[in-house]
Amino acid sequence: MNMAAFWSRHCGVYVLCQSARAMCTGHGTAAAAGAPADFLQGASYKKHPGVTALKTVRLPEDLQRGALSVIHGAALRELPERARRLSNFLWSRKRATDEAALRKKALDLEKRLLEQEVEKGGDGDRYLTDIRIRKEVLSQLKKTTYHWTPVRYDDELSIIYLAARLAGGYAAVRRALNEIKKRDDLFSPCSLLDFGSGLGTVVWAVHATWGDTLKESVCVDSSKAMNTLAERLLRGDSETKDPLLKQVYFRQFLPVTPTVQFDLVVSAFALSELASKQERAETVLTLWRKTHSYMVLVENGTKEGHQILMEARDTVLKGEDKAYDPRSPFIFAPCAHQFPCPKLAQEPQLPCNYPQAYRPLPLPGNPEHEVECFSYLVVARQETTREDKSLQWARLIRPVLRRPRHVHCHVCCPDGKLRHLVVTDKRNGRAMYRCARSSDYGDRLPLLQSEDESLP
Repeated sequence: MNMAAFWSRHCGVYVLCQSARAMCTGHGTAAAAGAPADFLQGASYKKHPGVTALKTVRLPEDLQRGALSVIHGAALRELPERARRLSNFLWSRKRATDEAALRKKALDLEKRLLEQEVEKGGDGDRYLTDIRIRKEVLSQLKKTTYHWTPVRYDDELSIIYLAARLAGGYAAVRRALNEIKKRDDLFSPCSLLDFGSGLGTVVWAVHATWGDTLKESVCVDSSKAMNTLAERLLRGDSETKDPLLKQVYFRQFLPVTPTVQFDLVVSAFALSELASKQERAETVLTLWRKTHSYMVLVENGTKEGHQILMEARDTVLKGEDKAYDPRSPFIFAPCAHQFPCPKLAQEPQLPCNYPQAYRPLPLPGNPEHEVECFSYLVVARQETTREDKSLQWARLIRPVLRRPRHVHCHVCCPDGKLRHLVVTDKRNGRAMYRCARSSDYGDRLPLLQSEDESLP
């Protein structure tokens, strides 16, 4: 299945938008003939600086070998089917309903039922009427409210999760980290904090991205079984071998002191497992206080996953605490701006998500290639990123539609608006046209939008 087909099938309907292109010309016309060489920085069209998407991601050989050893050693019955069910459950999982929202929903429902009772001309006992309405409110709330329960990972469920999510979760994190690697080539993390570390895939992904730069990695997961399994994977499922990656420490609780910061703080598929909006906000602020350079958040590419990340985005931008670090937060990726997400203002609301191809574990029933659909957010300290900001970039939010002699690009622009860019060789120059044609969903293009080309 090609990328466009996957998007149509799994990630929802497209959002159409309207856009212009060019560098800082002030009126949205074509870039100057010599300008494209500036943003190309000597790279080829297919590898221009805006390309951040990865080719098919493979698990590190040591990690895959250890994972297969664990799975085969456990010999769980019906593992493929149980892994599939767990994967579907996690994909469809919603946030726990906030108490304030639930209370408002109950009051609105009670008011509507009372109005219906008045319209019917009911003149019975008011006390009995109130009891009947309250019972009806409780009944409807039970039917329409998502019943969130925490997932408890024991030894068996952890192995099922390993079979279901190791490769896909690793691919999503690798893609998010590659954004930093590509745009800030001077950044090499020496310390890592991974909240909700699970199988330890973030440590492996950081090592695959930056090599042996890490001097300390702290993995925090409330599940003791998950921490034990992550340690087994680090040792290649051997009790005698030394860890393949050094200086990795496991904890069950997140230290709240902000005095110790980490170069890189990551939370992948963990915020959705917290019990309330308040707990998510407090956790995000704690993670941000412990961030020295970059904080990376990854969730499922669903409406719920995207909205959880937008909650976190607002929490960091509005609730910043400069008592320990005076540097302001800067939304590094995927947003091209600091404004509210334009997709949240549309009806119906569609998630901002991105696909990443990967090779799953070679287990019975698994295909050779799969695509992970995920949402992510990278927040940087204002004075940390060394990216050249002399050129504005827009994010490709849909697959590029390549047509004879022109290319359709749907982008999110630096002014916080969604636009549609049609790039041609004649109008935009050969360099811009070739770069647009070589780009893909999730990459960036150098653009300057004009207001008259926005859709209402």
